[in-house]
Amino acid sequence: MFAEIFAVMAPLLVCTCIGYGWVRAGQPYNTEMVTLLVTNVGAPCLIVSALTRLDVPPAALGEIALVAVLAHLAFGLAGFAVHRAARLPQRAFLPSQIFPNSGNMGLPVTLFAFGEPGLALSTIIFMVGAAGQATVGISIAAGATTLKRLARIPILYAVAVAVPLSVYDIALPRWIANTVEVLGGLTIPLMLITLGAALAGFQVTSLKRTLGLSALRIGAGFAVGVGLAAGFGLTGTARGVVILQAAMPVAVMNFLFAQRYGTRPEEVAGLVLVSTLMSFATLPFVLSFVLP
Repeated sequence: MFAEIFAVMAPLLVCTCIGYGWVRAGQPYNTEMVTLLVTNVGAPCLIVSALTRLDVPPAALGEIALVAVLAHLAFGLAGFAVHRAARLPQRAFLPSQIFPNSGNMGLPVTLFAFGEPGLALSTIIFMVGAAGQATVGISIAAGATTLKRLARIPILYAVAVAVPLSVYDIALPRWIANTVEVLGGLTIPLMLITLGAALAGFQVTSLKRTLGLSALRIGAGFAVGVGLAAGFGLTGTARGVVILQAAMPVAVMNFLFAQRYGTRPEEVAGLVLVSTLMSFATLPFVLSFVLP
């Protein structure tokens, strides 16, 4: 079991440390450019490549999408209740509880833990989170609705193309399949290196509160994942993917939105940093819980 867990954790730690060490050494790293490249090219190609090679009934994909929606709603309710009790501003902290890092960390973890079937199921959860973050997440931070942003999310178009191909077992022309596979291969390492680069610039401003909210994100997320997996009767890879994705730390994108709309970006940056470090400590236990 230790060998299996280490095999999952090692690539995460190495790639993240490369990004962190690169920035700390004073080398240039254009985080915005890489993020746009991954979001607009790498991730959509990864989704098409993963889903078109997945042999899973359409009902199972729909079930995972429904679980993902319910999970984000549960995250939001838990965060809202705690923030209200602690008298914390919802605009600043609620998005960090609702939207875990299902991309930079969630996709690699599920890939290394469960292979391509895990990655394919994980992309559905990633898609739901990305769509919610680009609409609900921005709406909370900005204080205004932004439903039109859905039309600007490339991964939604990738899903719209990939799901029918998967359902009807339509094979892509070989040159297209090879191309999207190569471009999709950029996504995982770039996500992890960018995560490390982003962490190098973050600082903690309120340690006690940051530790508490980070523990809430991971602990409540794990509990929600376990509950939903049991409630829907999920087993095997599907169960493991749901629990792992639910227990991810705060997504980096929450900091970018907080910075853009002036909702305590320093504290949100601290949440990203501390929750990510905390997740490296908790992931071995979560993996031991979900791995067969």
